[in-house]
Amino acid sequence: MTSSTSDLEAQKSFNDDNFLKHLEEAVKKRKNFAIISHPDAGKTTLTEKLLLYGGAIQQAGAVKARGEQRKVTSDWMELEKQRGISITSTVLQFEYNDTTINLLDTPGHQDFSEDTYRTLAAADNAVMLEDAAKGLEPQTRKLFEVCRLRNIPIFTFINKMDRPGLEPLSLLDEIESELDLATFAINWPIGSGDFFRGVIDRYSKNVFLFSKAERGKQSIERRLKLDDPELHQLVEKDLLDKALEEIELLEVAGAELNVELIRAGELTPVFFGSAMTNFGVRPFLDSFLKMAQGPVARISSQGPIDPMRETFTGFVFKLQANMDPRHRDRVAFVRVCSGRFQKDMIVRHARTGKTIRLSRPQKIFAQDRAVVEDAYPGDVIGLNNPGMFAIGDTLYSGKRVEYEGIPCFSPEIFCWLRNPNPSAFKNFKKGVNELREEGAVQILYDIDQSKRDPILAAVGQLQLEVVQHRLENEYSVKTRLEPIGFQVARWVVGGWPSLKKIGRIFNCKTVQDSWERPVLLFKNQWNLNQLEEDNPSLSLSKVAPVVSGVNPINL
Repeated sequence: MTSSTSDLEAQKSFNDDNFLKHLEEAVKKRKNFAIISHPDAGKTTLTEKLLLYGGAIQQAGAVKARGEQRKVTSDWMELEKQRGISITSTVLQFEYNDTTINLLDTPGHQDFSEDTYRTLAAADNAVMLEDAAKGLEPQTRKLFEVCRLRNIPIFTFINKMDRPGLEPLSLLDEIESELDLATFAINWPIGSGDFFRGVIDRYSKNVFLFSKAERGKQSIERRLKLDDPELHQLVEKDLLDKALEEIELLEVAGAELNVELIRAGELTPVFFGSAMTNFGVRPFLDSFLKMAQGPVARISSQGPIDPMRETFTGFVFKLQANMDPRHRDRVAFVRVCSGRFQKDMIVRHARTGKTIRLSRPQKIFAQDRAVVEDAYPGDVIGLNNPGMFAIGDTLYSGKRVEYEGIPCFSPEIFCWLRNPNPSAFKNFKKGVNELREEGAVQILYDIDQSKRDPILAAVGQLQLEVVQHRLENEYSVKTRLEPIGFQVARWVVGGWPSLKKIGRIFNCKTVQDSWERPVLLFKNQWNLNQLEEDNPSLSLSKVAPVVSGVNPINL
């Protein structure tokens, strides 16, 4: 396939000084972040309020909507609306104060942690959301470790201050001691729960008084100076004195604010507020945009790729089927890493080497889409996926480049997925293949060719329920699950040749994944340990190796 005249002109413009200046301005304008938290910490509520302040929506909806209250924007899937939880990642782009913000909303439920891992691969910053009453929770800790592995800057928002909670100093101490992460409180709460009166900004010495806004609307932020006589009429003396004493303690014993340490992932700015009542969200967003890093260089086969590289590069970090059930579409989410993306541009697909024209790019806003003409580093675009893309694929123009792949993690629950209705096999096959592509669940296959029913391999039980629900509602196929008595999976490093050298093995089941790589299933950790002791030359991995140059098998 050859480039059209317009493509050649666009490529030529890459060498133009005006283009480089335009690219630099676009990169400086962009901020990109994901929100990580434990379930019920208020992540989706905070997401809605950020969109509200960014002007992207006019009214925010709480996750547990009642009566006339609208559903949340970021939870678009029917099962999300039914259960009041986020079970899939979404992308939300909006403008705020001359900044283009790409917000990557992630599932909070631990059963969907792999979707969150993939989304964090596309993030430049992360917001760690904590419930003031619960502090750090298990899922938050796990996701923090992923951020640390990628050196992603962390911004902490301690939520639900209008409810009884832990002491603020204890919350900071927990972050520092358990995560080995220094903290700097940007603002400080006056009271908590029923006695929550607002926060003190440590730099401006402004006091933001707490008042509950009308549900779903922007709160009225009343601010006073610390030395304003009216403040003492509005806030009890003992609450104000305690807050000031704690701030003084932080000034003496706390860390100093250092933007370089924040961007290195060694210091987290901390904000206190209440997302549900809209309190503290705007000050947080303003401070975040000042301190967060813009699009950063990404590791590739050619070394770090700077966002200012003149030619386009990007990678697929998420696939989603049936975002628009009326059209049975499949969308590949692509993080733009360098250069300028343009509608109808011709790129290469690094894994297969094929040349493709990207003719129908979309700007994603939860379930809503609009045609996008161009995009820049930090942006996320949606591409129609005819089955060509896999998670981790690199797209590029110019000199070949391939970004680090996104690994699959070891599942813990395994079930046969049975289709009791042979007449529905075509839909069953299509549904399973499309849900596998998007990573809704891992699919394994028996090496016995006569047993072609897929094995669903999941991190949590809810993943399996979602797959069954979606097969029934999106593909009109009712299925049943038959548990398999295994709890541990390991990929064989070196593939089939390494396995053949060992010969016959016991107390495990050999299956293959969608890329035809051998996977061993064990009933428990003891069986795994025994095999490794008996076969020290056999190397096993919790993480699936990244593939290149091959296509996955289908049902």
